[in-house]
Amino acid sequence: MKSSKPTQSDPAASHDKAGEVLPIEEVSMGSGTAQLLDTYTLDVEGMKVEVRIARKADVYVPFYEIKIPGLAEGTRIILDTQIKGELIGEVNVDITELLDARKNKYVRDQFFSKTTKVLLRHFPSLTQENLRILSAYMMQYTLGLGDLEPFLHDEKLEEIVVNGSRQPIWAFHKKYGWCVTNIVLKEEKSIQDYAAAIGRRVGRQINMLNPLMDARLVTGDRVNATLFPISTNGNTITIRKFARNPWTPSMFVQLDTVSADVMALLWLGIQNEMSILVSGGTGSGKTSFLNALSTFFPPNQRIISIEDTREIYLPSFLQWVPLSTRPPNPEGKGEIKMLDLMVNSLRMRPDRIIVGEVRRQREAEILFEAMHTGHSVYATLHADNADQTLSRLTNPPIDIPKSMVGALDMIVVQYRNRRTGIRRTFEVAEVDEKGDYKVVYRWNPRTDRLDKIDEISSLADRISLYTGMSLKEINADIDEKIGVLNYMIKKKYTDVEVVGRVVAEYYNNRDGLLKAIEKDLSIDDIMKKV
Repeated sequence: MKSSKPTQSDPAASHDKAGEVLPIEEVSMGSGTAQLLDTYTLDVEGMKVEVRIARKADVYVPFYEIKIPGLAEGTRIILDTQIKGELIGEVNVDITELLDARKNKYVRDQFFSKTTKVLLRHFPSLTQENLRILSAYMMQYTLGLGDLEPFLHDEKLEEIVVNGSRQPIWAFHKKYGWCVTNIVLKEEKSIQDYAAAIGRRVGRQINMLNPLMDARLVTGDRVNATLFPISTNGNTITIRKFARNPWTPSMFVQLDTVSADVMALLWLGIQNEMSILVSGGTGSGKTSFLNALSTFFPPNQRIISIEDTREIYLPSFLQWVPLSTRPPNPEGKGEIKMLDLMVNSLRMRPDRIIVGEVRRQREAEILFEAMHTGHSVYATLHADNADQTLSRLTNPPIDIPKSMVGALDMIVVQYRNRRTGIRRTFEVAEVDEKGDYKVVYRWNPRTDRLDKIDEISSLADRISLYTGMSLKEINADIDEKIGVLNYMIKKKYTDVEVVGRVVAEYYNNRDGLLKAIEKDLSIDDIMKKV
């Protein structure tokens, strides 16, 4: 297995013409037969990188192979020793601009432009294709994370893991699960340098005195790093990728994660300002599901989201204020905790409050106090079912009184089967005023369906109390919403902006939308008629 750095070991390479880019580097899949599972191309800062996923007879997990353009040895030496130094001197990059998602693209475009000019100064006969590849190389190894960049550009990956210099990088693929890759970071120092570079950009340090680090990339990806000897097999980096295309209700229904009737029930609850807690195990899709539910918010309300790391992403036309916690600086000052943001959010006149994850007693108390004072609250919690969810809330360390739990309206439990990789909504339960729960839907693993266990009662009573709707009218409303969801699936509306527009039309022009759905009009046609 080879390092991802695009070098050539052939001694003749040093005599190659400076600036030469060699053909895509073929990386052998080793001995034994291989069954090709998938192949696709990534655009890494303008450089095309091929990905091939295969199953080999002598490897027990899928093999994720990256094939990249190679560089002649003379070219690489000039890039690393001369051109990189010139660029650092000529390009004044402000670290705060790199961290600002709104300015990051501008900074990278400026850097790319400067890189192109410097390269042409050294290699005036470069073709456009080779110029693009060399510029991408410089971008990756100057502003980016070098060998890790191709993985960061693969939207089909959820996790990227470096387990030390003795192992290849591992990646968790959305379709194929854990895959071993053909890329190896051969030096422990390289791994530490990558971790330190990530930390410097957000004011964090990782060294022998501080061998553990939590940080984030400008894209929102979460990063954890550890140093030897705390991690006894070597330095590690774990990157959990932020979804570039946020999850929406139609995506979950389309993937059979949840049924349309259950999603419609949740939509009804959100429309009527019911508070919902999404629970589940690690990697079960709690935050993704919470993001999908958030697209049901009416456009005339103010939404505050509170997270450790930005993962929630809502339609751009909503009045949404995202807040994020901040770790202390190296001197231990300037920390902003989840609790600080929750208390502050109540002073911002929110109609809806989204909380990334509830972990501590005081956070839960503020959360439920907000519910009691008339705010609609949506949050996640680590628990495997509805019973465990309430048990975690009412026992240490969270330990809030059961009487406070009655402010919660619904619990949705997400489940991930680690063997098969599928994610499903496991349970949907309603919570009554006494803090007791009743499961309304539960996933059946034999049929892979959400079975209806019981009729809604306390939820129906609350909706009826504030709307005057009878149970028959509530069920008719759910059926109506099922029709809208099926319309979005039929039209393949999965983008967060498009789904948000359909939901907004439902709130603002319900009759017009339903008539347009009957005529099978597109959302663009519907908007034109308004």
